[in-house]
Amino acid sequence: MTASPAATATDPATDPAAIVTDCGRRAAAAAPRMAAAADHEVAAALRGMAGLLAEAADTVLTANTADVEAAERAGTTGALVDRLRLDRARLDAMAESLLDLADVPTPVTDTVLEERPDGLRLIERRRPVGVIGANFEARPNVVVDVASQLVKSRNAGVLRTGGAALASATALMEAVVAPALAGAGLDPDAVVLVTDPRRECAIELVRRPGLIPLVILRGSGDTTRALGLEAAQHGVRTLAHADGGGVLYVDRAATVELAHTLVTSSLDRLGVCNRLNLLLVDRHRWDELVPGLVDLLGERGLRASLPPHEHPLGHEWALDDGHEGTVTLAPADGPGDAATIANRETSGLAAAIVTADEAAARTFLDTYAGTGAFWNATTRLLDGVKLRRVPETGINVDHVPGPRGPVVFTDLCLRQYVVVPASTAIGHPE
Repeated sequence: MTASPAATATDPATDPAAIVTDCGRRAAAAAPRMAAAADHEVAAALRGMAGLLAEAADTVLTANTADVEAAERAGTTGALVDRLRLDRARLDAMAESLLDLADVPTPVTDTVLEERPDGLRLIERRRPVGVIGANFEARPNVVVDVASQLVKSRNAGVLRTGGAALASATALMEAVVAPALAGAGLDPDAVVLVTDPRRECAIELVRRPGLIPLVILRGSGDTTRALGLEAAQHGVRTLAHADGGGVLYVDRAATVELAHTLVTSSLDRLGVCNRLNLLLVDRHRWDELVPGLVDLLGERGLRASLPPHEHPLGHEWALDDGHEGTVTLAPADGPGDAATIANRETSGLAAAIVTADEAAARTFLDTYAGTGAFWNATTRLLDGVKLRRVPETGINVDHVPGPRGPVVFTDLCLRQYVVVPASTAIGHPE
C-alpha cells in the first residue's frame, strides 16, 4: 500500500531546503534593484540603520538579553557569551561605523586599462555578485556588519545564524535593517534572514550555486570547515577561515614595556580569532622574560601553557570551551624562525613582532606568509573597522588569488572586461 501524496509531501514551511530556497529567491528578486541603487539611496539606507539602532535599542537589547540568559542557562562559556552580548555601547559603535561607511566613496565602476593601438579601449568593470550568503553563529552584530557591506556593494544577501543569536538577529533585521532599506526606497528583501536555526539550513545555504554563488562563513572550527567542504562539493565559493589565533614574537631587541603592553592589548577579548594565542620569545631572552610574562598573564586571570606542551603549538584557545583564558608560550631562534613557526603551526591569520631592530622586523615580515603581519602592533588590528575603517563581512585566509584578510564591500564584486571603440565616452567619467 502506498502512502498518499499528503502523507509524503514535504512541508515548505518546515523543510530546510524549501526555507533557504525561498529566502534566496526573495533576495534574487531584489538584487537588480539593489545593483542599480544610486549613491544617495545607499547612503540613506546606511544612515537609516544607524538611526534605527538608537531608536530600536530597547527592542534589540530585550531580545539580546533573552539570548544571553538562554546561553548562560545552557552553560555557555564566558568568552562565547561575550561574543553574543550587545549593550548600548556596542550598539553605538555599530551605528558610528554605519555613519562612517555611508560617507566612504564608492569605487568607480569602470577603469580604463588601455587605449589600444587597434582603436579599441579596454575597460575593467566592477559588477555586483548578485546574491551573497552569510553564515555566522553567536555574533548578532554580524547582522548589521554584513547587511551594511552588502548594501554598500550593491549586492543582495541571505543571512543565517544559529539558535544562540536568533532572537537578537531577528530583532536587528525587523527593527533596523529592513525598515532602513524600505525608508531609502530599496527593497527590504535585499537582505533576508533565515529564521530557522537548524544546522540543516546552514548546509542548504551552501548548496545553491545558481542562486547563492558566494557564501561568507563567519566563525571558526569544525562547523566552518564542514560547510566549506560542502560548498566546494556543490560549486559554491566561500570566503572563510575555520581557524584563527594571533601570534606575537618577542624579539631579542624588544623592550619589556612594549612587549607587556602588546600582550595585554592582544587579550582584551578572549573569544575572538585575532587575539593572542601563541606567544613566542627569543631563546636568548627566554629565562629573562618568561617569568614576567607568566606573571602578567596571571594578574589578568590567564594561564600560560609552557613547554613541554601536551597540545599542538598552534592550538586555538578561543575555540577550547573552558580554556579560553590560556596562552601558549614557546621559544624561537630569532625572527626568521619565529615567522616559520607561525607559518607552520598556525592558521596563517596574523602574526606580530616586538622589536627595536628594523632588520629583525624586516626578516620577520618577509618570512611570515599569513594574512596580516605586524611590527610593534597587536594582531587585534586584523579587523575591518580597526584596519580598514569600515565594517567587515568576515576574514579570509585563503592562499589563492582573491581578497585576503578583512573582507569589506570593495571586495564583494566581480571583474568584467569590457572592450569598446576608443571613440566612445564609455569608460570615462561623465
